Amino acid sequence: MSAERKDKVGFIGMGVMGGGMAANLLKAGFTVVGYDINPARNELLAGKGAVIANGPEAVARAAAKVICMVETTAQAEDVILGKGGIADGAEKGDIVLCMSTIDPLAVKRMHGVLAARGIGMIDAPVSGGVPRANSGELSAIVGGDAATVEACRPVLKAMASNIFHMGGIGQGLAMKLCNNMLGHIATIAAAEAMVLGAKAGLDPKMMFDVISASTGNSVTFQSRVPRYLSGDFSPGGTMEISYKDQDLVTTFAKALGVPMFLANVTQQVYQMARAAGFNKEDGAATVKLYERMTGVQLGPRK
Repeated sequence: MSAERKDKVGFIGMGVMGGGMAANLLKAGFTVVGYDINPARNELLAGKGAVIANGPEAVARAAAKVICMVETTAQAEDVILGKGGIADGAEKGDIVLCMSTIDPLAVKRMHGVLAARGIGMIDAPVSGGVPRANSGELSAIVGGDAATVEACRPVLKAMASNIFHMGGIGQGLAMKLCNNMLGHIATIAAAEAMVLGAKAGLDPKMMFDVISASTGNSVTFQSRVPRYLSGDFSPGGTMEISYKDQDLVTTFAKALGVPMFLANVTQQVYQMARAAGFNKEDGAATVKLYERMTGVQLGPRK
C-alpha cells in the first residue's frame, strides 16, 4: 500500500447525509476522493476541495479506505462488488467502510468476499440526521473486528462525536435497524395522537406544549410534530427511506424468527404514503394521510 493511497479517504454517495459527512472529512484535513452518480453533488464537493473520480473502482484505486454511503442494499452490493466497483480497484490491506443502512446479512456476505481478497470491511451506519451529518456530530454504530475498527477510528471521528462498537461484522447494522424501527413506529404514533386530538377539537400547538412536558414526549415527537405544525416536509430522510428501513427490519426479523407486529403495520402506513405521492417528502408527511381521512389539518399545507 503506497503512502499516497494510505493518506486518502474515498467517499461514494455524497447525498443529503453523505455530502455533509464528506465535507467534515475535508475539514478534518483528510484528502477525499469522491464519486456520486449525481454530477451536481460531485461539483459541490469539488468546490469544497474533494478530488472527484469517475466511478467506485477509480475511487478505490486512489484511496486505501473507501466509504460507501448509498441508499439501498442493491446499490451497496453493486458499488462494492459489482463490475467497476470498489473491489475491482482495492488492494490487499484496504478497508471498505459501509456506512449505508442496509441488510446486515448482505454485509456479512460482502465481508466474506472481500476478506478472501485480503480487503477489510466494517459496517458503520450513522444516526443523527442531516443537521448532525453537517455538524460532524453523528453517532456511528459499528460492526467489525477490533483491529479494523481501530484503523478506521480517525476517519469515523471526523464525522461522528459518538462511536459505538457493537461487535462483529453486521452488528452495527443490526443495532441501527433496532433504533430506526423505534423512530419510524413513533412517527406514526405521533401522527395518530395529534390528529386524534385535533379531531376532538384540541389546539395542535397546545397539544405539542403539553406532550413536550409529559410522558408522551420523545426525540421523535420533537422532530416530527414541528413539521406537522409548520407544513415543512422537505426531506431529512425521504418516505422511500422510511419504508426501506421498515422493510429491512421486518425482513431481518423474519430471518431470525422474531415476530414484528408494529414494524409491519407501520411499514404499510409508509407504503400508503408512497402510493399517495409523498415518496420524496420527509417521513413525517405520513400525517397527511390521517388528515385526509379525518378532515382535520394540523398546519398549513401546500
